[in-house]
Amino acid sequence: MSKIISIHSFRGGTGKSNTTANLAALITAEGKRVGVIDTDIQSPGIHVLLGLEEDQMQMTLNDYLWGRCEIKDAAYDVTANLGVPTSGKLYLVPSSIKVSDIARILREHYDVGLLNDGFQRFVEDLQLDVLMVDTHPGLNEETLMSIAISDALVIIMRPDQQDFQGTSVTVEVARKLDVPHMMLVVNKTPTSFNMESVKRKVEQIYSAEVGAVLPHSDEMMALASEGVFVMKYPDHAIAAQLRRVALSLIAE
Repeated sequence: MSKIISIHSFRGGTGKSNTTANLAALITAEGKRVGVIDTDIQSPGIHVLLGLEEDQMQMTLNDYLWGRCEIKDAAYDVTANLGVPTSGKLYLVPSSIKVSDIARILREHYDVGLLNDGFQRFVEDLQLDVLMVDTHPGLNEETLMSIAISDALVIIMRPDQQDFQGTSVTVEVARKLDVPHMMLVVNKTPTSFNMESVKRKVEQIYSAEVGAVLPHSDEMMALASEGVFVMKYPDHAIAAQLRRVALSLIAE
């Protein structure tokens, strides 16, 4: 059985796409066939992390939503871009970064039901073990649909008051939608903080599992999205924590 995992944050700037790329790479390294869909159509970016150049993106999620192609035609094999040998496969369906395409989506919107159909076809056509959905921050119709059909939801947050409040809304929605597996990841935590105390505080506030508390990393900042962090720094403490999260998500 394939799994659908949505990666979400209530606000932008939490490192959601970076976390999605890292988890996707780690699950691929476990020998799984993994697909990633960038549904952050208004501000796409995960293609940069996964090494897909703009001129390689002949078809995108936008083209599928506008009826120009099948979802498989917008899927690109980015396994080699991980830079390490693996028996798994990693496919990406990017969103267009053309200003005209983004403007059209904002102006005309799209059929969310078609997006749901695309998820299922992507899984079937490429025989995926895992589909990961990089969502748009906040809550809208697309995000609610993604959460509702997910087998697991990973909520990325930072340890600040705005994120605490917004994450409460997302957690409440996920519970009402009966998501089978919900996990919180606290990202960009100042190194002066006590990580265990942060973990206990977040678990107490939301009565939910905290999969990882990730410290702010100068190495990750210096990498500047030029590749997948866990592949570049496999022995880093952040990589170890994300590996545990990845294994938990794909556990039967």
